[in-house]
Amino acid sequence: MRTLADALAHARRNHARASAVIDGEQRFDYAQLTERCRRLALGLRSLGLAQGDRVAILAANGHRYLEAFCGIPSGGMIAVPLNTRLAEAELKAVLRDSGARVLLTDRDPGGLATCVERVIAMPHEYEELLATARDAPAVELIENEVAALFYTGGTTGAPKGVMLTHRNLIANSFHKAVACSLGASDVFLAAPAMFHVAGIAPLLSLVWLGGCTVTLPSFDAAGCLDLIERRKITVAMPVPTMVAALVAEQQRAPRDVSSLRMLGHAAHATFPRAELAQFYGATETASIVTCLRNEHRLIGTALLGTCGQATPGVAVKIVRGDGSECEPEEVGEITIRGPNVTPGYWRNDAATAAAIEGGWYRSGDLGLLKSDGHLFVVDRLKDMIVSGGENVYSIEVENVLYRHAAVHEAAVFGVPDPKWGEAVHAVVVVDAARATNRAALVEELKAFCRASIAGYKVPKQIELSVEPLPKSGPGKIMKRLLRARRAG
Repeated sequence: MRTLADALAHARRNHARASAVIDGEQRFDYAQLTERCRRLALGLRSLGLAQGDRVAILAANGHRYLEAFCGIPSGGMIAVPLNTRLAEAELKAVLRDSGARVLLTDRDPGGLATCVERVIAMPHEYEELLATARDAPAVELIENEVAALFYTGGTTGAPKGVMLTHRNLIANSFHKAVACSLGASDVFLAAPAMFHVAGIAPLLSLVWLGGCTVTLPSFDAAGCLDLIERRKITVAMPVPTMVAALVAEQQRAPRDVSSLRMLGHAAHATFPRAELAQFYGATETASIVTCLRNEHRLIGTALLGTCGQATPGVAVKIVRGDGSECEPEEVGEITIRGPNVTPGYWRNDAATAAAIEGGWYRSGDLGLLKSDGHLFVVDRLKDMIVSGGENVYSIEVENVLYRHAAVHEAAVFGVPDPKWGEAVHAVVVVDAARATNRAALVEELKAFCRASIAGYKVPKQIELSVEPLPKSGPGKIMKRLLRARRAG
């Protein structure tokens, strides 16, 4: 049972009447969800699409997104989730690179319509396609066939199409189920964007298990907390920037969140009943690699800051530049091997060869492993700063800045310096009230850093902002844009 079609068939047989998805006031059980997925696949095939053809999705979170992501690959086609935050020119580039023939969308496609053969508008044309779908012979699927293309790389450069096979996605769904102890009684809040693998992949675990997904069109802290209270959400996995907003909103207007048994990332004081979990992963690993449970218990221990141990079925190794394996606690590049690891990048042999070596995915992240297998992520390889011959890990500096009460967001990166080669530069988001005396606050932040880290790691310049930092779809701060903005 290694394809998305297998997951849907299992759900139809084993928990047909269990609630599958709640989208606003609409509720579908697994019998209804799997039938809608089947009819979508049949409808697309009736348009002339064949096995291996690409179908793009540009839409907000909702039951139709889940249907499309499951139904398209189950019909032998390839789903191409599109980042709704991209500009039209960037979306056109993705459509052309993927060769998508059809676009499913809940918005005006504008110029994107010129890049595909057919646009299917949600909800009306989409529902009409399902209603008029006719039966056709089943498509034979192979687990190593590509099921989805996720375009990534927006924080560092031009996006690349990460190929995820049926096997990759199904393996990850099992890893997620084990790591989070998911079960049929769980109600999962789908708040992160479904166009990102971390937003959609956990939902496949629930399909296998008979759990329920509650969708939110786009992230909104108040809306999330309202849904947690109303729908008795048990599991939520927001990204760190979302967690900060949830904490602030819950402190402002507390809701009953007692149903929440697991929450991604640290927020113990605000959500004391929820078990806190930390993950490490990538689009190329579909998505999780390591998991840490009960994160708050590590405060004051040598394991504070770890993102956990490898999930069952996944191997993690730290390597030097020459490919040799590092000793325990030696910093090197994080590499990953497992059934969840991508076979490579869509029509990009050079990028594939650079990233996949002997079945191991080279993450581009720097990290270290303790002797017991706990992984610490130190920095992005490209974000490491070499100042005066010393290595400075931007994450270490950012973590110190985040501990200052005035700091809401922080991004640290290297800038050219005639004396040191690179100088440590920080962009910090603060409240407008704190930014009135910028010089004093900058000196305060530098002194705060000096109390915790070596002088060469302290930012030479700290740029204050009252506006949120630019972020990618998954919520990662886009340092590439900050560097470009500073360079003018």
